[in-house]
Amino acid sequence: MNWPVPHGHDAQWIPRPRRPRWLTLGGLVFAAVCSSGCVADNLRQWVHNGFKVGPNYSRPPAPVAEEWIYAQDPRAQGPPPRDGTWWEVFQDPILNSLVVLAYQQNPNLRSVGTRVLQARGQQGIAVGNIFPQNQQLLGLYPYGNIGKTASRMVPSHIEITAFNLSWELDFWGKYRRQVESANASLDASVENYDAALVTLLGDLATNYVQYRIAQQRIKIARDNLQLQERVVAVAERQQKVGTATVLDVEQLRTLMEQTRSSIPALEIARGQANDILCILLGEPPHDLEPELGPGPDLGSLPMPQTPVAVAAGIPADLLRRRPDVRSAERQVAAQSAQIGVDKASLYPSFSIGTLLGQQDLGLVGSLVKASGGLAFVIPQVSWPILNYGRLVNNVHVQDARTQELIATYQNTVLTAAREVQTALRGFLRSQEQADALARSAAAAVAATRIEEQLFDQVRADVNRLFTLANARLQAQDQLAVAQGNIALNLITVYRALGGGWELRLQQDRPNGENPTPAATPPMPDAAPAPPAPWWLPDPLPGSPARPLTPRAGQ
Repeated sequence: MNWPVPHGHDAQWIPRPRRPRWLTLGGLVFAAVCSSGCVADNLRQWVHNGFKVGPNYSRPPAPVAEEWIYAQDPRAQGPPPRDGTWWEVFQDPILNSLVVLAYQQNPNLRSVGTRVLQARGQQGIAVGNIFPQNQQLLGLYPYGNIGKTASRMVPSHIEITAFNLSWELDFWGKYRRQVESANASLDASVENYDAALVTLLGDLATNYVQYRIAQQRIKIARDNLQLQERVVAVAERQQKVGTATVLDVEQLRTLMEQTRSSIPALEIARGQANDILCILLGEPPHDLEPELGPGPDLGSLPMPQTPVAVAAGIPADLLRRRPDVRSAERQVAAQSAQIGVDKASLYPSFSIGTLLGQQDLGLVGSLVKASGGLAFVIPQVSWPILNYGRLVNNVHVQDARTQELIATYQNTVLTAAREVQTALRGFLRSQEQADALARSAAAAVAATRIEEQLFDQVRADVNRLFTLANARLQAQDQLAVAQGNIALNLITVYRALGGGWELRLQQDRPNGENPTPAATPPMPDAAPAPPAPWWLPDPLPGSPARPLTPRAGQ
């Protein structure tokens, strides 16, 4: 068919007759795909998965025991903390206030919170890809001369103003899988925030107890130092009257100076706990003793209200309670969706482009002139057949990464169980150790008191007094450490059980509203639908203005 070139002032563009070649091309592509087995082998799975290639996610199995080793011990069957605020079991108002302050001010927690904002942005990008991917406003206005007659240059111009829109159809579920992956990554970022909160509260309580232990040990050392100074003074008086020797005095003085030398080391330990507490509170290091007080009186526990029982639950609870375990599971879900994203590249992609606008053409003087509307619909099929080796290996890479994250998730569950078992054993055994040391310390105090009275009456052996005074100091110091270890191991149990992240939910309730007990969030079996944006933090999570708020179902 001839297509004549228009001439003269009335020349117009004569459109070429349209032929449904894109339908022919699409049919050929579909026939090629079916003949290659790509669709025929996976058509049922594609339909079953909601018209998406790649596997639908299901939670991988986790190795958990039926119960803890010490599950039958009554001390492992205590009542659970109210609303998950385990630090309140110590009934220490100072510790409670430090927890709230650290939640509001800790910079590391705010740093982790910004990753939630990043994940939220990535999730928004993934959702946006479902809609037309490219939108452009085009303007083309060239003017010039493209020829020359005998007498003059021939002016020409092209004026086109148009809007271009292109949309790759999500025929194989590529973009929907990206949304699933972004949703799971967003969930994982929130779980990482909760895990950071659990770590922060555990570190804060641990260093607070260590601060109290150091205070108690300093008091014990100073009390024994006063006793030993009094004994040395008695020995010096006896030396003057000839009832004691210089050796007796120097032997007792040796013990006294050893006790005196232990105090600076204990003050160093207290100072280290002090400085760490300041950093956890988001403050420069400074002396906290005016704010924390001198601690319990001599003879009391470092943490006087330490409970003797803990609610250990069952190992399967870790899958729902520990944020790091939930984060590892969500990372598996995010990576599983990436298999479908890369698998979609094995199939042809279908896209539609449009061009709508206004055009005014003037070419070679009066040879061609046209003006009016401009409209194009551009179907397109793309199939990178020659890159099949690279694309198939991309799928293998994503699948291997998924298997790696599954193994990491299962190892995280095992590690969590080990941490609970170790902490629970330490909590129970440290109570038994403290009981024995309490009897030992009481006996040492009684024996030293008797020997001191006999020494005043010049009827005591200096070697025995030296031994008893040293034993008294060691027994009392070890008792303070053991009693503090009960609280430290209890904190470790709660940390290992994943307690403390519920503070995020409570801090978001306005006007001090009394919350109902926070339900443990369920573990999803599949990637959730895109979450509503209202629950995400704005500004940064952990800030006093508005920290993270609960997700649906929490």
